[in-house]
Amino acid sequence: MRGSSVLLPQTDRAFPLRRFAPVLVLAALTGACSSGPAPATYDLSAPSSRIRGAAGVQVLVNEPAALQQLATQQILVKDSSGSVSFIGGGQWADNLPRLIQTRLINTFENSSQLRGVSRPSSGAVADVQLISELRRFEIATPDNAAVAEISVKIVSDRDGRIVNGRIFRAAVPASAVDAPNAARALDEALSVVMLDIVRWVSGSHLPRREDPSTAMSEPRPPA
Repeated sequence: MRGSSVLLPQTDRAFPLRRFAPVLVLAALTGACSSGPAPATYDLSAPSSRIRGAAGVQVLVNEPAALQQLATQQILVKDSSGSVSFIGGGQWADNLPRLIQTRLINTFENSSQLRGVSRPSSGAVADVQLISELRRFEIATPDNAAVAEISVKIVSDRDGRIVNGRIFRAAVPASAVDAPNAARALDEALSVVMLDIVRWVSGSHLPRREDPSTAMSEPRPPA
């Protein structure tokens, strides 16, 4: 007896391929996305020093405003024409403005004689606020200089008046334009800027929410 064979219709033979094709494509895409080492993560430091002045004042440090290219975890490179690129293989430990806000608060805590320093979300009552803008934080080529530049305003928390304002800038040579050397040089430049900010705020005449001299001159209500 001859063996017999059964031919499947064309649609039946194609069905298994159609069913498994999306799964195979998804697996291939997942493998492609997960291939390659994860980028190294770099933190910023909070320097310490002994800076006198502004004792007894409470300060709120706001998160710096920044353009979109700076409001990321990417390590930025900018050439002389203004063209922007990012260094592969490395990233900051957090969104850059938020990370700088945290390290600036830490620097005040490490170095100043302020009575208290915190972020606005803490709910603390303060005498002044620091409103800032992150203007530059990049490796500038072809000089390979790590540049940190922050504009800061001291604002009275009582009436919103701008007490003082200043732009702080520092540049430090980067030995190479790669993630480890760029992160190290930018950290050094930011440390210079943050200590200068703490020194400037501590040496400024800061308004108090409740001025003791004004409170003493006000007439007392009748008993």
